[in-house]
Formats: sequence, C-alpha cells, structure tokens
Amino acid sequence: MGRVPVASSEEKSLSVLLMGVIGSTAYGLAGPASDVDRLGVFAVPTVELHGLERPPESTVTYEPDVTLHEAAKFCRLALAGNPTVTELLWLPERLYETRTPLGVELIALRGGFLSARRVRDAYLGYATKQFRLLANRDGGYDPRVAKHARHLMRLCHQGLRAYRTGEIKVELDDPQAFRDFGERVAAGDLGAARAMLAEHEAGFAAATTPLPDAPDVAPVEAWLRRVRLAFL
Repeated sequence: MGRVPVASSEEKSLSVLLMGVIGSTAYGLAGPASDVDRLGVFAVPTVELHGLERPPESTVTYEPDVTLHEAAKFCRLALAGNPTVTELLWLPERLYETRTPLGVELIALRGGFLSARRVRDAYLGYATKQFRLLANRDGGYDPRVAKHARHLMRLCHQGLRAYRTGEIKVELDDPQAFRDFGERVAAGDLGAARAMLAEHEAGFAAATTPLPDAPDVAPVEAWLRRVRLAFL
C-alpha cells in the first residue's frame, strides 16, 4: 500500500489507498501564490476499530497541504454529495499521486456515489455559502472576494453539469472566464454573483437528470468490507 507520512505525536504513517491533487490546481484556476492541495483516503488496521477509543477519522497537515479521510468517513461524505470529497474520484489521471488496487476500485464506483437530490443540494448549498461570504464583505478590493466569486461560479457550473449528465468534470473548460468573473465581483459587482446563483437555481429546477433518487450504497459497503478484510 502507498504510505504518506502524517505528523502526529507518535510519528506514525497511514496506509493511503488513494491520493491526488485537488482544488485550484485541478480546476485550472491556480496562480503563482496558490497552495497545492492534496486529498486522500486511508485505511486503519481493522483491529483498531474494535477498541474503546475510535482512531481519528481525518488528518490534516500543512506545507504540504494534505487532508486524509479514513475510508468509512470518505464514503459517508461522498455519499452525502460533498463536492470537495467527491472530486477526488473524478480527477484527470495525471493528478493522482497514489492509486492502490483498492483505490482504483473506489474510483470505479464513483458513479454510484451520486444522486439527484444530494448533488443539487450540495452544490447549490456550497455556492450559496460562497455568495453569503461575498454579500457580507465590508467593501474595497480584497483578493479573497475574487476567490469566493470564482468558486461560486465553479460550483454552479460543475454542479449543474453533474446534475444534467451524471458525471463530474473537475477541469474547467475556460478557466479565464472564471478569473474574469472573480475580478468583476471583487470590483463591486455583487449583482453578477446574485444573478449567477439565481440562474443556476433556475437551471436545476428546469433540468432533467439521469441521476437516481438515492446513491447506490451496496457496492460502496462491499468495497469498505474488502478494505477491512485487507487490513485485518
């Protein structure tokens, strides 16, 4: 299994099943000062799940920026439609840095994690959160405003495309349009952000979707049991 060192008091390392570069680098929005964000899935020894204390389900390190979720937590988040977690399963191949056989199996299950209501609610929910951050700003140019606006547009576009097609496309077709939109909103055009959100809310309401009403949990459960067996 691939192994990534994780900072802890015991200086342990975790068994990583899948890891890749996500975030702005994956979208095509990274600039010279952007961090490189990595997300991964790890497995704990199965015996550790049977004690009084549950092992940590997530670890986060900085410089480099790496977030790792234990296999069960990753599955719960992905089944709930969490956009950041789900995108790990839809990355371009060049962005994967660790892919064990179990990680490859997890990627193969990616379509089963998606469901109509959860995709709609998750993407629109995150986009609405970005809009609230924009609406509550004090005024004046702030590069964080441009970032929030870019991610508002990205969530709207990626979410509606996933809803309409049943697939997630992580790389943006025209990253410059997202940068331009971010600068426009940062310059004071909050109305553009409001219109963007409203347009995609209407788009979701009018769209037909190939996605099922609920995710396909059984294959995910079977995969997790294979993970537990592999780490007995």
